[in-house]
Amino acid sequence: MKYRLNYSDRQELSREELERIKTLIRAVAPHYRKVFTSDEIVRLRAFIRPLLRSSRQAHDSHGICNVISTLDTLLLFAEKIDPDRNILLAILFYSFVDEGILRPEDVAAEWSDDVAGLLTGMAKVIRFSSKNNAVNQDNFRGLLVSLADDIRVIIIMIVHNLVLMRSINGHPDHQWVLDVAFEANCLYAQLAHRLGLYKIKGELEDLSLKYTNREIYAQIADKLNQTKQSREKYIAEFIAPLKQKLENAGLKFDIKGRTKSISSIWAKMKKQKVDINGIYDLFAIRVIIDTPREREKSDCWLAYSILADMYTANPSRMKDWISIPKSNGYESLHATVMGPANKWVEVQFRTRRMDLVAEKGLAAHWRYKGVKSDSTDQWMTNIRDILESGDAGPMQLMKDMKANIYGKEVYVFTPKGDLFRLPAGATVLDFAFHIHSNVGTQCTGAIVNSRHERINYRISNGDTVEIITSATQSPKQDWLSFVVTSKARNKIRQSLNETKINKAALGKEMLERRAKNRKLEIDEALLMKLIRKSGYKFANDFFADMADEKLDAGRFLSKYTELLRREEEAEMGQHISADEFELHRHTEETPSSEVLVIGEKSIKGLSYRFAKCCNPINGDKVFGFISSDGVVKVHRDDCPNAFNIRSRYPYRIIRVEWNKGTGGGRDVTLRIVGNDDIGIVTNITSIISKESDVILRNISIDSHDGIFQGFLVISIPDTARLTQLIRKIKTIKGVKDITRQ
Repeated sequence: MKYRLNYSDRQELSREELERIKTLIRAVAPHYRKVFTSDEIVRLRAFIRPLLRSSRQAHDSHGICNVISTLDTLLLFAEKIDPDRNILLAILFYSFVDEGILRPEDVAAEWSDDVAGLLTGMAKVIRFSSKNNAVNQDNFRGLLVSLADDIRVIIIMIVHNLVLMRSINGHPDHQWVLDVAFEANCLYAQLAHRLGLYKIKGELEDLSLKYTNREIYAQIADKLNQTKQSREKYIAEFIAPLKQKLENAGLKFDIKGRTKSISSIWAKMKKQKVDINGIYDLFAIRVIIDTPREREKSDCWLAYSILADMYTANPSRMKDWISIPKSNGYESLHATVMGPANKWVEVQFRTRRMDLVAEKGLAAHWRYKGVKSDSTDQWMTNIRDILESGDAGPMQLMKDMKANIYGKEVYVFTPKGDLFRLPAGATVLDFAFHIHSNVGTQCTGAIVNSRHERINYRISNGDTVEIITSATQSPKQDWLSFVVTSKARNKIRQSLNETKINKAALGKEMLERRAKNRKLEIDEALLMKLIRKSGYKFANDFFADMADEKLDAGRFLSKYTELLRREEEAEMGQHISADEFELHRHTEETPSSEVLVIGEKSIKGLSYRFAKCCNPINGDKVFGFISSDGVVKVHRDDCPNAFNIRSRYPYRIIRVEWNKGTGGGRDVTLRIVGNDDIGIVTNITSIISKESDVILRNISIDSHDGIFQGFLVISIPDTARLTQLIRKIKTIKGVKDITRQ
């Protein structure tokens, strides 16, 4: 069967690609036979055959062969993780779904809803992945949101990313390779670490270093190759007596040495500011013990005691993850001893079961969606907490990811003996927010190991912490300077923002009350203009300062009045010849009366302007009000001030209507309410920018508890265009309501 490119040159797959496909099919086949019956394999072939005939997309946009990529991912997943039936189907079908010749609902009907759900999850992730530049803030956040939905999709995408990283060495698009390497190192390697997929994590980091800093990678690789023989000799000499002692103790085990990854060596060189010769633990010895579950801990400690009798141990390098395993399930006992020739050697003790978890991480337990897993569920919660930080850019997101996923952990106990895990460096306040948001916001300190400590006290391993709260306590701005968890930081920001919103509402009410006392009508667009001139980016900041009396309302209203006067004078200065004015007769059943035609014209000796309280535009039902200075103010019939004007000054009302030839845009203020979703503001402004004769003059957005409220000031020609624009904006996902002010 021949595959063809979907390009004008119609290149066929190369002979090397076809041979590679045949080899991969032979390698994948045994794994499929493990999870599918003979009848299912026949049905699968019948399902795939027409899809292969329909496919015309042999390579992706970067020239990567789709068939080889799919088969490589299948094989790697089956070998490194597990040949799970539904996941293998999802991987096999994805390229057809991506090409558009297979729909998830077709997969659901033929195979299962679960497989279709996996396909949908993969599509979401790949849509935001490196081909769309995950370095971009919105794309990066969207990628993380998609990943945090189903742990199986995370594992699939980690494996897929490793396959991609293996295939791009020497690719001509250097910038794309750098983007893929960036994503692999900053996201997928960290996720692999959190899931305990250490081999995959190490290879991703090594390849990322290779593509981003080939000189350093080559230097370290060459140095390791030069010292390989002497290193292997040293490992053999170290292992021989240890092996004999362990056998004499009656233990059954495997023992082997391994060199640390190039990326980890480079990280140590940077951290310790030394060259490769200064790294004392380039390799590690691993002892894997065969023993029943009930004897695992005792046998590991027995093996450690034998090692400690032979060599001097470094107590500061001792790591006991047997008594308290890592949150990803990792269990092992690590010791660093002074070996022959005064070289430090790291030795790891674990059982066969522990080694399986260390190799496959959480995937060894198959903690999938729908299966209870406290650590996995907590991890998913942590990911979502990171994403909720609305003002965090991509670099801050990555920093949070590293701190909350990739970093070390401390273990803290409650007075009742409950155990909690927190990132290294966590404070009493972080722990309080970890327990509950309300506990965090009211935290005043803690009793740590029977001693009173402040909220910024950094917790140590094994501390017993009792949180102290007060109903009068509330979050402070300086709390953000010492908390380390994204959950605490996000909740503090939310609380501070809520306080600011409440203050802003009070400040706005104060300003409106003072304006009413002066009998001054506030124009929203003009107000926002003056707020920006005063140096405020957001209206809430301005009104909050007004509430705190950092600004004088009277003085600000004086500035507002002066700005209003200057703008009115500018409008009044645009005089139009009386000869150009047209007079029409009204044709309704009511008695005829003179009608003012509104356009760029005015009646002899009479000028007009549009009222700022309602900003009428062409198509609105309007009326004219002759002000005391002889200027006709044009109001909408539904103007908030219309009832008051008509009841108090009926003798100063004049009928007006729009001239058909009236052109140009008038400012209109729109109020929009919706869900604070990713990219919703971008979608709104994008629609406006595509409209001819419509100009976005100002935008003000405030969000609270996942809901945003915004005011848009736009210039638009008439009501027909306005109705059309409002209809389009309402179709945007997340927009709940849009009204004209």
